[in-house]
Amino acid sequence: MNFGIEGKCAAVAAGSAGLGLGAAKALANEGVRVAICGRDPERLRVAISELPGSAIAIEGDVSSPQGGRTFIDAANEQLGQIDILVTNAGGPPQGTFATTEQEDYRTAFDMNCLSMIEMCRAAIPSMRERHWGRVCAITSIGVKQPIGVLLASSVARAGLTSFLKITAREVAPDGVTVNSCQPGTHWTERAAKIASSKDAAAHKIPAGITGDPDDFGAAIAFLCSQQAKFVTGTGLLVDGGQATGLLD
Repeated sequence: MNFGIEGKCAAVAAGSAGLGLGAAKALANEGVRVAICGRDPERLRVAISELPGSAIAIEGDVSSPQGGRTFIDAANEQLGQIDILVTNAGGPPQGTFATTEQEDYRTAFDMNCLSMIEMCRAAIPSMRERHWGRVCAITSIGVKQPIGVLLASSVARAGLTSFLKITAREVAPDGVTVNSCQPGTHWTERAAKIASSKDAAAHKIPAGITGDPDDFGAAIAFLCSQQAKFVTGTGLLVDGGQATGLLD
């Protein structure tokens, strides 16, 4: 299927590895010109080599609101405009009620909520002016089914989800859609730090496998497509059946 976004410009935060890179690949394969960011210059170099077209690498850290805005400003300058925004960042350390300190919540909110909000604040106004835009946030299954050992992350991402829902309704008349893609366990570097092994992680998933970042990226590309113009304010679970609730 042709997603109808060839020639568009996309900013993909934290796109040098994992799910962010999966999203960048999927968009680039649709003919989108992509700007990605990351903290590690060598990792950025390798990621750019995997992307078709004239992709742009921007060294930067989006774990803070200012970092998020700085990335969008740089991407906008180098791309000329941003039609598609994929917000993303790393995840805070594990923690439970007993082990999560107040500062851990601040860190999580800066990284997984406020930084994403600032990216949206920087990118969406010009989308509204052009009457076309796509925003897709990479969040987590934790916004639907909170993860006890990732307390700060689950709380921060739930807050972001509320922001996305409200914003989606406000900007919908201007041709801008705002959604999130909510991954379950995908085999990335972060997952490898949490799970004892890939097989052990897969055993807990009804599908019997862990997610593939490239498949996840394809789901994001669909939400950013022309065909998805009537999909907004929603969160798409990509989790192999992990979430158990009815109201997904």
